[in-house]
Amino acid sequence: MARSGTRPVITLRSTAGTGHTYVTRKSRRNHPDRLELRKFDPAAGAHVLYRESR
Repeated sequence: MARSGTRPVITLRSTAGTGHTYVTRKSRRNHPDRLELRKFDPAAGAHVLYRESR
């Protein structure tokens, strides 16, 4: 499967300070800014904001 420059692999890091991360892909064309999602942090035991880190 070819790797596309328009859909890079990104890391989402928890803002709760636990160091937990998620890895996903995003479309640079549709979302050129940094991605922010609320996801479950198992270390914190709650849903927290995850931000794209580079």
